[in-house]
Amino acid sequence: MTLISNSIHNAITILNKEQVIGIPTETVYGLAGNIYSQKAIQSIFTIKQRPTFNPLIVHIKSIQDLSQIARDIPEKALELAAAFWPGPLTLVLKKQSSIPDLVTGGKDTVAVRVPNHPLTLALLEQLAYPLAAPSANPFGSISPTKAEHVTAYFHDTVPMVLDGGACERGIESTIIGFENGEPVVYRLGSLAIEDIVAIVGTVKMMTRDDTTPIAPGMLSRHYAPLTSTLLTANVFELLETFSMQKIGVLVFQNEIYNQKITAQEILSPTGDLTEAASQLYAALHRLDKLNLDLIIAERFPDVGVGKTINDRLQRATKK
Repeated sequence: MTLISNSIHNAITILNKEQVIGIPTETVYGLAGNIYSQKAIQSIFTIKQRPTFNPLIVHIKSIQDLSQIARDIPEKALELAAAFWPGPLTLVLKKQSSIPDLVTGGKDTVAVRVPNHPLTLALLEQLAYPLAAPSANPFGSISPTKAEHVTAYFHDTVPMVLDGGACERGIESTIIGFENGEPVVYRLGSLAIEDIVAIVGTVKMMTRDDTTPIAPGMLSRHYAPLTSTLLTANVFELLETFSMQKIGVLVFQNEIYNQKITAQEILSPTGDLTEAASQLYAALHRLDKLNLDLIIAERFPDVGVGKTINDRLQRATKK
């Protein structure tokens, strides 16, 4: 049975045995293992059923450790790290030769960040190695934002989940790489693009790659409930096209009154996009448990983290 605990001592004991555990971050829960242990890293891929061409994110305790992981670091990468670490920013940089190819999907780059969660930072401080930690969910499914989401997915497969409560941000980190020193966005995340631009100026967008993704989260189909999901700018109109079905609705701010709706999730009654982002996956988890025939999700304002919410909902849509 998977242990849910806030014991850092227990977490260290398990990790030092080259096993993996669930860890909290400010974004989502991760499935974590020693980056230098082939056994641990292979376990991550196996437990998640994740293709090995899809690289993992390395979590370090501070910006001072970055040079142990990466080399030839662009100036704008250092500016972003100084501005947003610890926090929901992942940088894709040229890797040091000591970083195993299994962690990086065979690429010469490594994805790295400093998570902003006190429990995981305390854990990293006491470990002799960084942690690789993709989201703690089966590949392609809804990311976990509570310890209970992790145990529901993996049952006895993962020995422990370090319980840090509900994730504050609730959506994965924003991933930035570099071409000739200039920033490229590989994945929209809970750090808004506007915040990135304020530090380094214009950024290039390159957020989809289904064959050889340079960063996590670039596949077209991802973050998806088991329930068929549709994204629309007009929930009322789409509801009228269905009959005799159990329909769940996910909306931003305003409740929708329609007798066809079986269940409804309102992400932020006050219209706060940050709050909506923090609630997105938890709401999808709840809807996905209701044995619905369909989830209809409302498209969000395409600004700030609203862009990220729309990105996640689009990738959750069944093609």
